[in-house]
Amino acid sequence: MVTAVAGGRAKSRSLAKALAIRPAVLTDGRSPAPRAIGDLLIELHKAGASAIAPPLCAECGKTLRTLQRKGQDWYCSVCGQETAECTACGNIRRVGFRDRKGLPRCKMCPDHDHRDPVAVVHDLITAIAPGADHDAVAEALRRTAPDRPHYRQRVVWAVEENPRLLTGEGYLAPHRAILKFIDLLHEAGVAGIVRPACPRCHRVVRIDKPLDGQRVCRNCIAKSRVEECVRCGARREPATRDDQGRPLCPHCLITDPANTELCISCGERRRVQNRTADGPLCPNCCPLPFLVCAICGRTAPGTLSKLTGLPRCRGCFQRQAHCTVCGRLRGIHSGTADAPICGPCTTPDAEFWRPCPTCGQAERLHAPGPCPRCTLKQRLHDLLADDTGSIPSKLQPLYDALASTERARTAMSWLSKGIVSTVLSDLGSGRRPLTHQALDELPEGKVVEHIRSVLVATGVLPKRDEQMIRLERHVKDLVTSHTTVEGRKILHRYATWHLLRRLRRRSRGKEITHYQLATARQHLRAAVYLLDWLEEQNLTLPTCRQADLDRWMTSNDVLLRTEAGHFVRWALSQKIARDLSFPAVRWNGPSQAMDDEARWDTARRLLHNDTLKPEDRLAGLLLLLYAQWPATISRLTVDHIEETDGAVRIHLGTVPVELPTPVAELALHQVAVRRSHATLARTDSPWLFPGGQPGRQISAWAMGERLRKLGIRLAEARSTALFQLATELPAAVLARTLGIDITVAVKWQRAAAGDWAAYAAEISRRTTAEQA
Repeated sequence: MVTAVAGGRAKSRSLAKALAIRPAVLTDGRSPAPRAIGDLLIELHKAGASAIAPPLCAECGKTLRTLQRKGQDWYCSVCGQETAECTACGNIRRVGFRDRKGLPRCKMCPDHDHRDPVAVVHDLITAIAPGADHDAVAEALRRTAPDRPHYRQRVVWAVEENPRLLTGEGYLAPHRAILKFIDLLHEAGVAGIVRPACPRCHRVVRIDKPLDGQRVCRNCIAKSRVEECVRCGARREPATRDDQGRPLCPHCLITDPANTELCISCGERRRVQNRTADGPLCPNCCPLPFLVCAICGRTAPGTLSKLTGLPRCRGCFQRQAHCTVCGRLRGIHSGTADAPICGPCTTPDAEFWRPCPTCGQAERLHAPGPCPRCTLKQRLHDLLADDTGSIPSKLQPLYDALASTERARTAMSWLSKGIVSTVLSDLGSGRRPLTHQALDELPEGKVVEHIRSVLVATGVLPKRDEQMIRLERHVKDLVTSHTTVEGRKILHRYATWHLLRRLRRRSRGKEITHYQLATARQHLRAAVYLLDWLEEQNLTLPTCRQADLDRWMTSNDVLLRTEAGHFVRWALSQKIARDLSFPAVRWNGPSQAMDDEARWDTARRLLHNDTLKPEDRLAGLLLLLYAQWPATISRLTVDHIEETDGAVRIHLGTVPVELPTPVAELALHQVAVRRSHATLARTDSPWLFPGGQPGRQISAWAMGERLRKLGIRLAEARSTALFQLATELPAAVLARTLGIDITVAVKWQRAAAGDWAAYAAEISRRTTAEQA
C-alpha cells in the first residue's frame, strides 16, 4: 500500500521523513503533513486499519474522504474555498471565478462577456490560417477543459490578447490550458498552428513548467534547480539533503555507505529496495522474477533473452566476457559461464524471428509492420526529401550512411530526440543552408554538435577545427563583456594576436586539443581578473606600478596567478605596461616523486589482465612505457602501426619504435577490432581509438578519464617513464623516437643526469654481441 501511494523515490523519502518526525499523525490524522501522508491515511482507513485515523480538516475537524490542501494543511470542501472581496458587488464571499483581469468574482456576479468563445477563437485562427474547420476548433476548445467552461473562457481571452501564442510563442502562455489547446489544434491538423518550443533548449516537447515568466520543459526546470553537492562537488539537481539542509546529488545518495548494502543478485553495493530471506536486493534486481539462469545455473532475479528465449539472471545480463567464438569482449547472450557466447555469435531462436513484409529479410519483430531498418529508411526519406519528393544529391551520402547503420532502432531513437528531425528536415527542404554557419545559429549543445559530426563524417560538410571555433567564440564573448573600452582593446590584442596566433602556429594545421583550449581560456581569464582588479583600484595597466602588482599577487583572493604572469610579460613586450616585473616559473625537473616500481606493477597488470578492455590496456602501456600523453595517444591512427618482417612498429616520432610481443599483439588486435561508440553513421574511421562522434577520435579528456579508471596517475606515470627513458637514451634519440621537442628532451636528460657515454657503451655491447 505504501508503494502504491508513494512509489516514486522523492515521494517515498518525503513520506518516510514526515513519519519519522511525527509518527502521531497515524493516530490523530492532523496536518500539517505532506500530501503523501493524507493519501496513505485514506487508503489504510479504507483497507480496514481501525487504529489508523483518517485525515481531518484543519479548521472544522471533519473527516476527509478526499484531500484539499493549502500549503501543508488539509481542509474540507467548505473550509478550503478561497474568500475575497468580489470585484463586482464588493461583498466578501467565496471566489467563484476570476475575470479577464484576474480579479475575483463571486458566483452571484457573472462576467458579462456574452460572446461565443468558439466564434471568437475561430475568427482568430481564420486570420492566421484561412479555411480552418469550425467543428475542429470547437472540439479542441471543448476538450481543453471539458467540465470547466470558465477555463475555456480564460483560454479565449489569452489568445485574443496575444494571437502569436498559436504561431510559436506558446511558451508565454499564462495558463497550461492554452498549451493543451494548441496541442489539440495541431493534432486536428489545423493549418498555421505551431507547437511552441522550449525557450531554453529549443526542443519541441511538453512545456508546462513556469520559470521566469515562461513555460519551459522538464529538463530545463531541472537544470534551474542545480546546486553543488556538499560531498562530491558535482553540480546536479539535489536528490536529498543532509541534516543541515545541504544538497546531496543522486550519486552520493546511492553510494553513501550508510544507505547501501551488497545486493545478493548482482553483487553491486547499492540502495536496498527489498529484503528477502537470503538478503537484500537492489532496485535493478527487485522487480525481476526469480528464475534459473541458463548461463550460470543459479536461481536469481532475471528475464528471458529476446534473442534466444532462454532465462538470464541480472548478473549475466550485465557481465562482459571474451566470446569463445569470436574472442571479442562483449555482452554475454548464451553459452555457459565457462564458454560464454556474445550476441552476434548467438544463433537466434526461430520463434522470435519472422520475415519483414517490406524487404523480406528475417528480423526479430515485436509488432506487425515493417522491420526497423525499413522504417528508418522511410523516416529518413520523409525528412531529407525536397519539394519534388527526391533526396538532394548533397544529402545522399548522409542518407546512405544513416540507413546502413548497424543499430536501426538507435538511429530511430536519435531522430526522435530534440531538434534532430527539425534540423534534417530544414536541410532537406532548403529552408536552412547546408553550411557550418547555419548550424552555428542553432542553440549550442551536444545534439547540434553530433548532427554536425555526422554531416562532416559523411562528407556533406567540410571539416573544421571545432575546438578553435569554440575558443574564438569564447574570446569574442569574454572580450565584449568587459566593462571598459581600454580593457576590451587590450584583451582583443592579447587574445587575437598572441594566444590564438601562437596556438595556430603550434598546432601546425592540426586540430587543437581540449587541454590546449583549456589553457588558452585560463590565460584569458587570468588577464580579465587582473584588469578587473585594476579597475576596482582605479588603475589601468599603463598606470600600474610594481607595488600595486605585488599587492595583487600577495592578496588572498587572487586567481590564476601563474597564468596572469604570461599576460603581464606580454604587456611589457608590447609597451603597454612599464616598470613591472613578473618572474616566470622555470621547469627544473619533475616536482613529484618518481615511483618506478609502482609504474612497472601497473604495466604488468595491463599486460596480463585479460578482464580489462584491450584498448584501455594498449593506451595505458603507451603512457607507462613510452611516456605518451593522452592527447598524443588519442591522435594515433592505424597508419602509425606497421607490421613488416614479423616485427610490429609504432610511429610516435620520426623514427619508428619496435613494440615487444605482448604490446604488439594488443596493437594489432586494436587495429583489427577497433570500434567507434558512434553507431548512427557507418564511416571508415582512420583513428586507432575512435570516439563517440562519427569520424572523430576519442577526445584527450575522455582518454585521460579511461586511464584514470585503471588507477594510473597521468602526470606522475608519464614523468616517471620519461625520467627513466632520459637516463638511458640521448636527448636526440629520445626526441626522434617519442615525438617530443628536442629542448624538452634535453631538459629531461639534464634532470635525469643522463649522458652519452652510457648509451654509447650499451650500443657497443649490442654490436659486439651481434657479431659474436
